[in-house]
Amino acid sequence: MKKIKFPTAQTILLIIAALTAILTWVFPSGKFDSLTYNKANNHFVRTSLEDSEILLANQETLNSLEIKIPLEKFTNGDIWKPISIPNTYKKVEASPQGVINFIKSPIKGIIEASDIIFLVLFIGGLIGIMNYTGAFDAGISWLALSLKGKEYILIILVTTIIAIGGTTFGLAEETIAFYPILIPIFLAAKYDAMVALACIYLGSAIGTMCSTVNPFSAIIASDASGINWTTGITGRLVMWGLGLIICIIYILRYAIRVKKDPTKSVIYSQKDEIESLFKNNINTVGKMTIQLKIILLVFALCFIVMVYGVSLEGWWFEEMIAVFFVGAILIGIIGRINEFKFVEIFVKGAGDLLGVALIIGIARGVSVLMDDGQISDTMLYYASNATIDMNKGVFINAMLFIYGGLSFFIPSSSGMAVLTMPIMSPLADGIGIGRELIVNAYQYGMGLFYFINPTGLILASLAIVKVGYDKWLRFVMPLVIILTLVTMVVLTISVYL
Repeated sequence: MKKIKFPTAQTILLIIAALTAILTWVFPSGKFDSLTYNKANNHFVRTSLEDSEILLANQETLNSLEIKIPLEKFTNGDIWKPISIPNTYKKVEASPQGVINFIKSPIKGIIEASDIIFLVLFIGGLIGIMNYTGAFDAGISWLALSLKGKEYILIILVTTIIAIGGTTFGLAEETIAFYPILIPIFLAAKYDAMVALACIYLGSAIGTMCSTVNPFSAIIASDASGINWTTGITGRLVMWGLGLIICIIYILRYAIRVKKDPTKSVIYSQKDEIESLFKNNINTVGKMTIQLKIILLVFALCFIVMVYGVSLEGWWFEEMIAVFFVGAILIGIIGRINEFKFVEIFVKGAGDLLGVALIIGIARGVSVLMDDGQISDTMLYYASNATIDMNKGVFINAMLFIYGGLSFFIPSSSGMAVLTMPIMSPLADGIGIGRELIVNAYQYGMGLFYFINPTGLILASLAIVKVGYDKWLRFVMPLVIILTLVTMVVLTISVYL
């Protein structure tokens, strides 16, 4: 009997999209009224089912709407998206998503996710140019020899650096660029590709889960809750440290086991296939010429400039794409690649990551179905009502799991914050706990589910490494259970301090 294979990432997402479409026939449609700040005219716009209303942009307006957020959070640009107005939920005419909507959802998702898709394609082009110059082969061979006998340092270093990026500026989508670069290094260190995947993805996941100064989650959620973003930062720092240590120990235990006995790898059956993709000439020490050193320096500077721009200059996808494009051109010039060859290699490199780009678009299509079916606010409404009259410990852990569940349908951290915080954070007042704990529960709940969330980045990441989702679940689920239990203990203690 032929062995049944686990579905591809694309198929998994299409199944999820189909189930989401079915949900729009089951759940009632509903909407909260929303409030948007118009900076150009310095006024609020309240949008309801019936019409739109212009309101004065002052604190009295916010108080009258039971939005306990300081006015300056809107006027200084901290909150730029429409926020939900508490106690305004109304059922609307059902908008079930049929077969045509389901078919169109991946296409709409690809259009909506075009920014990150172009980032992935341009990174693919840059990687193609780098591979052609031979700089990767020489650099990886040199690094493999330098770390001989101390390969564990690589695991600690990569996981920690990426976790710092996650907690400070939300390093997530950008990590797509790291897989083709770091996987050959880990293979040269006699680990499997799962170790490289874990260091990058788990580092990003624990960093964003315990965001401290990340403007896309901790700061915007605190602003939408009406509190200073520094409130609760100590608890998030403690959780970040605990989570990072647990992740590093978990990866190290697996890596040591695989290094001693490669058959212990969860992807051992794919060993030859993966190594043929990434381990090009890894056992041959390429000569590190001046030209190759300059190329590697330019390549490294692309990431340094990207991190600087995103974290300090407010850059986003357009600027990041431009950095990688300019980097590819400079490397082409330094490597003396002629114009026709450069275009050919760049396009081929981009094509190699086209499958990853499509996965990102299809995942966004799930959110499109939710929005078009108008059931996101309904889920939020029932979730907020479910926590009424709970004691502190039960309440905060219920919020953890509610946010984990909601993140399946709303994977965007900033989108989740502005949609839910005006509704959820006032619940803390009635329970008798600080609103910063709602912010923490939001981050931890989204973060824990991010480890396995198929509508997040994991399927795109797995597609680069050529690893199945089932094998990732087999590898990561024990860690997710451990982190969930630790998080529940930390949250429970925090509400009684």
